[in-house]
Amino acid sequence: MDNLALLYKEWRAAITCLLPTKVLLLTSSVYFSPDFFLSIVPRSYPVAVMAETLDWINANFFDYHGWWNTSETGLHAALYDPKKNISTSFGLGAWLREGMPAKKVVLGMPLYGRTFELKESDEHGVGSPAVNVGPGKGGRGIMVYGAIVRFNEENNATVVHDEERVAVYSYAGQSWLGYDDEWSVRKKVEYGMKMGLGGYFFWALGFDYNWTLSQTAWSAWEY
Repeated sequence: MDNLALLYKEWRAAITCLLPTKVLLLTSSVYFSPDFFLSIVPRSYPVAVMAETLDWINANFFDYHGWWNTSETGLHAALYDPKKNISTSFGLGAWLREGMPAKKVVLGMPLYGRTFELKESDEHGVGSPAVNVGPGKGGRGIMVYGAIVRFNEENNATVVHDEERVAVYSYAGQSWLGYDDEWSVRKKVEYGMKMGLGGYFFWALGFDYNWTLSQTAWSAWEY
């Protein structure tokens, strides 16, 4: 991380040298929190240097749960988590406390879900016992939003809007899918505006379904 701080400084100096002939932006895609507190290798971003040198950060507020732990279901992009510090609100709060200006934080949202195979079909809430990843390509339990919409329709899945966590999940049989839809995307965009963030981004646009979530976010953000 010390070397990363030096790299940011060198990049900013190089970009400054190009002025006024060329105007370039310096951004960085980052973990949901400035501290890698879930990693076996503790480390923290050089936030002070980042705040000084970067135009903004693209914070990946997703992938909180997935194939690496299939013992229970989990929402991989929940805005809030009442039990653990694994949520968008916690990560954003940590970035702000460490000194990253809110206007330099861009809120990342996923256009894909993460799936699990339930141990018992009648236990289907958040944190319910699971035994494996669920449906999706690549054997990693990843399903793009367009595929989620089709799965829900074809399997007559039950869709749950979790008001406490501001996230969505659906289930059919032993298949459990956690994701964002129009409702949660609008809630997150409104949250981002309230917090004074610089904007939002999706990973990745090609995963959308008829531009549904992209248009929802665009209409919700007050430009």
